Amino acid sequence: MANKPPLMELDIETADRGFYSGFAKSVAIPSKILVSALIVWAITVPDNAAAVLNALNGALLSSFASWYVWVVALFLILCITLALVPATGRMKLGLPDDRPEFTRFSWFSMMFGAGIGIGMLTFATAEPMYHFATNPDVIRGETTGSGADNVTSAYVWSFLHWGFSAWACYALVGLSLAYFSYRRNLPLTVRSALTPLFGARLSGPVGHVVDVVAVVATILGVAQTLGFGVEQFVAGLNRVGFGDWIILDNGKPSSAGIVLALVVILGASTLSALSGVGRGIKWLSNLNMVLSFFLLAFFVIFGSTFFGLNALGTGLVAYVLDLPAMLFTVWQADGTETGDALAGWQGGWSVFYWAWWIAFAPFVGVFLARISRGRSIREYVLGAIIVPSLMCFVWFTLVGGTAIDMTLNGEAGDAISGAGQESQLFVMLDLMLSSGLAWVMAAIVVVLLLTYLVTTADSAILIVNTINAAGEESPKGRAHIVFWGVALSLVVGGLLLVGGLGAIKTAMVIGALPFSLVMFLMCVALVKAIINDAIRERRGVQSLHVES
Repeated sequence: MANKPPLMELDIETADRGFYSGFAKSVAIPSKILVSALIVWAITVPDNAAAVLNALNGALLSSFASWYVWVVALFLILCITLALVPATGRMKLGLPDDRPEFTRFSWFSMMFGAGIGIGMLTFATAEPMYHFATNPDVIRGETTGSGADNVTSAYVWSFLHWGFSAWACYALVGLSLAYFSYRRNLPLTVRSALTPLFGARLSGPVGHVVDVVAVVATILGVAQTLGFGVEQFVAGLNRVGFGDWIILDNGKPSSAGIVLALVVILGASTLSALSGVGRGIKWLSNLNMVLSFFLLAFFVIFGSTFFGLNALGTGLVAYVLDLPAMLFTVWQADGTETGDALAGWQGGWSVFYWAWWIAFAPFVGVFLARISRGRSIREYVLGAIIVPSLMCFVWFTLVGGTAIDMTLNGEAGDAISGAGQESQLFVMLDLMLSSGLAWVMAAIVVVLLLTYLVTTADSAILIVNTINAAGEESPKGRAHIVFWGVALSLVVGGLLLVGGLGAIKTAMVIGALPFSLVMFLMCVALVKAIINDAIRERRGVQSLHVES
């Protein structure tokens, strides 16, 4: 295979006229049917949908726990290895003369906003607080729940879920797609990353199935992220004075609150997606980053900065040292209280997160590839894994650290720990500031939430459209963009009304499983391609696309 040039043309049939002009109907139509069927099922027979989803959830998380743990470890090891090896680290994701389209600030802003922005606002407070109360070290009796000796452990497990492993899932997909799309001129769609394994057969049904799986996983992964964001957004609207009608007695969003939030978020997202990456999405991403730094600066000045920086240092060291073991540890229920508790914790936390990041990966991966042309593999990996992970760590320790410190010293009592995860940030602001200043900061958080939600949703809509259009990057098919905006809002709204975030979680885990296999095949294909291209270069055989 290394004695001749690689495949540099993948013919994906697209319609040349009519409603689906420019789109691969073999991908677009099945994707729409599957997503529409999920929407109709969730809305028309909600009790049945909730029962079936709940039954599947436990079975999937327990049966595939080992698979999720080991495959995510593979993604991280492969990405870091490719960046560290000099020969592969220097490889450019593009042709020799290609230059990056975006500045590093805009590149990082778009990447971070699309990748984890919403979840970070929710979980920067909620996750450290939860693990401060209980985590595997507490279960094994090594630390004390809600005790000072448990702070470092709380951050080790938080960093595991939001650090290098999470971003490696995104980075792998983006790296694979950028390599094959910009070095070999293959379409910017998921099937292109498997060409070393399946070749021209990906033009047909095999490739269609791969792209359909990617679209459905994207919709479900983004729905999970938007679900968390919608709940916190509604809680924020209630805090700044939109009234109690958007919140139920248990603090969760009412049906009216969910509808209001989705109309605002998905309406703005669809309009932004119609403007493309270079305009609406870029502008919103830069605004996200400015507001994020402002909020972070607030916690540096008014929060428990010394406590947070100490937690950052000790937590990061412990995380790096413990990471090799944590990457491969799988706890099985063994009938003992400790063993069953560890297995339950891992299924509800680590395995759930790995499924979430995998489901989110086709969207973020295609988006990362779209904005990373012209960068080296080393720069890409540092930018897509290390830097955003460190940013998450800083957020978790300064924001979540303030909540833990206020709880430890008795200033907060159980006000923060007793609030729902969607409300904990607002409760903390109320405790830190006078009512007027707390309202101002809550309003800023609501605006930041909105921009993150819109950025994530509009990027997802644009990427789904790109996959359906056989990798065509320019915004097209306005009716299709509108369809996916409406469909995404109905998936989020329907599943939230059926069973809340639990229903979305289960649907997402189901969608992630087949795409995890696709990502595993991407690893094999990428390694094979890099090795063969190195041999081609030594033999003087063409390995890069030559523009005519």
